[in-house]
Amino acid sequence: MPVVKSTLSDDDLNVVGNALQGALVDLVDLSLVAKQVHWNVVGPRFRSVHLQLDEVVDTARQHADTVAERASAIGVAPDGRAVTIAKTSGIGEVSDGWIKDGDAVQTLVTGLAAVIERMRERITATGDPDPVTQDILIGLTAELEKHHWMFQAESS
Repeated sequence: MPVVKSTLSDDDLNVVGNALQGALVDLVDLSLVAKQVHWNVVGPRFRSVHLQLDEVVDTARQHADTVAERASAIGVAPDGRAVTIAKTSGIGEVSDGWIKDGDAVQTLVTGLAAVIERMRERITATGDPDPVTQDILIGLTAELEKHHWMFQAESS
């Protein structure tokens, strides 16, 4: 039984709810991947990459909260449990142990690209049913694309 009644139709709520849940999973996993790499990065560019990774973590965590609260506001219970993240994330696994700075950068380039691709699909899907959610996704995708650009520049 829904506690919060949405103003969206059932069909629109399904589309928007799925988009928000997928975005939440991607953002939580991105923050975990970036933090894992942050703790294990080594190499001559350690400091710059280490600090850059924390910026990604901050962005992902901030937007995860915004996305989850938007889901709640429209009557969708967000699911950020570890089991849900592990089962439904589209970001690849990070190797264990030390990660060379160049490999760390490539891990983030690849992970961010995967998340951005799915975010753009969600932007398209939410345009008609809920422009408010679409706006949230557009803003967060712009920030992710900025991080993606900076990591690509780091790998050149």
